[in-house]
Order: sequence, then C-alpha cells, then structure tokens
Amino acid sequence: MRVRRNPLPRRLVDILCYLVIGVFLPIVFIFEIIVVLPAIHEPGGFLHTFTFLMAMFLLFNIKGNMLACMMIDTSVDHERVKTPAEGDAARLEWRHCTTCDRLAPPRSWHCKVCGVCILKRDHHCLFTGCCIGHENHRYFMLFIVYLFIGSVYALSYNSVFMWILNADVYCNWLTALKVACPMFMLVIGSFWTNLQLLFYSLNILALLYSIVILVYHVPIVLRGEVCAESGKQHKYNNGLYSNLRSVFGQRMHIAWLSPLIRSELPGDGYTWSTSSGESKKRK
Repeated sequence: MRVRRNPLPRRLVDILCYLVIGVFLPIVFIFEIIVVLPAIHEPGGFLHTFTFLMAMFLLFNIKGNMLACMMIDTSVDHERVKTPAEGDAARLEWRHCTTCDRLAPPRSWHCKVCGVCILKRDHHCLFTGCCIGHENHRYFMLFIVYLFIGSVYALSYNSVFMWILNADVYCNWLTALKVACPMFMLVIGSFWTNLQLLFYSLNILALLYSIVILVYHVPIVLRGEVCAESGKQHKYNNGLYSNLRSVFGQRMHIAWLSPLIRSELPGDGYTWSTSSGESKKRK
C-alpha cells in the first residue's frame, strides 16, 4: 500500500469541506462529552460510561477512515506496472490518457484536481480532498457509515438536551429562525446558546450529507460499479459477495471494526474479473 506524498486538500472548496469534519467534529465531540452527556446521564453510571465509549469508538472510526482515505495513494503506478504487450488481448482494455500521455488500465480515469490517473476511480471527495478509488474505497464507505451513525447518535442527545432539558431557552420562534438561517446567530442571542445552535446545525448537515451519500453510493457498491459506470451497461457485476469483497477486502466481516484492520483486496486494480467469469490478465 502506497502513501500519498501530499495528503492535504488543494482546492479552497476541499479545504473548507475538510475543516467541517476535520476540525469542527472534534470540537463538537468535546462539547458533547463535557456539556451534553453529563446533563442527560449521571457521570460514572453505566449509561454515561457506555455512551462515552460508544462516542469514542464512533469518533475513532470517522476520523480514522477519513485519514486513511487521504493518506492512501490509489493512483496508477506507471513506474512499477508494465502495460500489456502489443497484440495482447488485455491491451484492448487499456486506453490512452491524453493528460498523462500514457496507457491507463481499465476503469481508471484521470483527475484534474489530483493530477494523476486513479485506479478504479469512483469520484473526487470534497471532504477528504482526494479521489476515491481502488485502494481507499473501503475507508470512504465506512467513513460515511460511521458519520451517519454518529450523526444520528449526537442528534438524539442534542435534541433531548435542547428541546426537553432546556426547553425554556430553545423552544421559541427565534431558535427556529437561527437554525433555518445561521447568519442570525451573529447578531441575535448569547454566545453560549448560539454555539449550541451552531453545533446542532452542523449535526443536521452531517446527517443529511451522510444520508444522501449512502443512498447514492450503496447501490453502486452492491452492483460492483463506480460512479462513471452507474446506469450504464458493464461487465464487472460479479454478484453481491464478490462485489463487497472488491471494496472491503477478504476480511470484510471484521474490517468494519477499525481502519487499522488489514483486509487485502482480491484484485490489484489493473486487471478485473468480469461477470462472465473471465479475467483480463496482464503480462
């Protein structure tokens, strides 16, 4: 597994999206643990301890999978991989990348932002500032899954804290106005109440984002596709089990527990088994 030389986001929009998860998420987490959790569960009790450990597990997987997406280099390694020889049937699957001026393997596409051809390129992720492809697809999907679970978990506790325990402060038309238009937080209300409303708004945003991404990407993964192949006829759908293994690896039954668990992918990203059972072999 190769590591990217510069894993940091490059475009301004990528940097801003990264800051939402990379910086604000830990800040919100600290707020939840210090302020919200003790207000709902007695510190030292079972529910308090369980919720704290669950929050740590979710934060670790959100941040860990996100960092893995950013660190892993999933580009075509032109220096180590030889293209198929002239006359080889596998060469017909390769295409010429006009930007790199080299042959690129099947299912790889050039990313203008990353500046390289990406193996089994799915898309360029704004929140990680890099392309999602063959080597880091697993980490992207688990990042979104844990972001969804964490958002639901946090939103439940934040809702109880705001609308039930502190109903006299937040249950009014002014709060609804601030949530609908966060710009009003700059001019109306106290810093503390506006801070909680800001975190609540970010919580809703993270939940909506994760839902949209999951609804779009999960069917694509189950069909063995990438975004560019969605809705088109292709030959890479090898059944549900094989499709999942091609993303989550050979140890997919435990790979979801931690980004530190090694799970080898069945393919190298250069040759692909087709739904007919044939495999393009590279010489």
